[in-house]
Amino acid sequence: MSASTSDPLATFTRAEVCAAAIADAFADDGELFASPMGLLPTLGVRLARLTSNPDLVISDGESLFLAGTPPLLAPGDVVEGWIPFRRVFDVVAWGRRHVMMGATQVDRHGNQNISAIGDFARPTRQLLGSRGAPGNTVNNRTSYWVPRHSPRVFVEQVDVVSGVGPARAREAGPAAERFHDVHRIVTDLAVLDLGGPGGTVRLCSVHPGVTVADVHAATGFELVVDGSDADVPHTREPTVEERVLVREVLDPRGLRHREVPAGA
Repeated sequence: MSASTSDPLATFTRAEVCAAAIADAFADDGELFASPMGLLPTLGVRLARLTSNPDLVISDGESLFLAGTPPLLAPGDVVEGWIPFRRVFDVVAWGRRHVMMGATQVDRHGNQNISAIGDFARPTRQLLGSRGAPGNTVNNRTSYWVPRHSPRVFVEQVDVVSGVGPARAREAGPAAERFHDVHRIVTDLAVLDLGGPGGTVRLCSVHPGVTVADVHAATGFELVVDGSDADVPHTREPTVEERVLVREVLDPRGLRHREVPAGA
């Protein structure tokens, strides 16, 4: 994607746009535990740590806090702490954490489903189960990554509420609402948030090469747009520094393109 192809750094891929958008979601967090789940979220968090937010605390995804910022799927060479699984729950309860989870379904009210598809009594497909989603959304800043933006993911109403949207948090009372913060939804087409009326899903930007009409067509409910569709900006392009870091430091093997193909 670019007007010029003579210089490799003058071009960028959709995956690199997504990585930069994920990095932006963590840019203002300061010193907290970043918990990305999945390849692109991990890439984006590590990109943020090397650029906009060096105070992010990251782990190897298993049991260690890392002092350095290693490439994807590489072990950290400097360890600065120990965080076995049982201690993660202490951080969840304390709240100094920003988790980016996946989402099999997201509805207009920002509820997320990773549990099951179909009627709850007789689901047609069993998924992960709610796992940590309720606690994450009640206690920690939470974002979502959706690698395939489609009407099957963005639905009018989720089949099972795993991650709690703001309306349900309000209904549950102060204990659920006090720290509730669903921050950003990044997909392969766009960046969204819950800035619509009553905490509904709003379209913030569309990625370069994507139109607002494309995003509307890939969404199973009416998206909130500030102003008119013509007012929706494009997601920013990754900077040259970010392109170098992604290609030469964080993901030299090009794993990002397995999730968001280079030709997208």
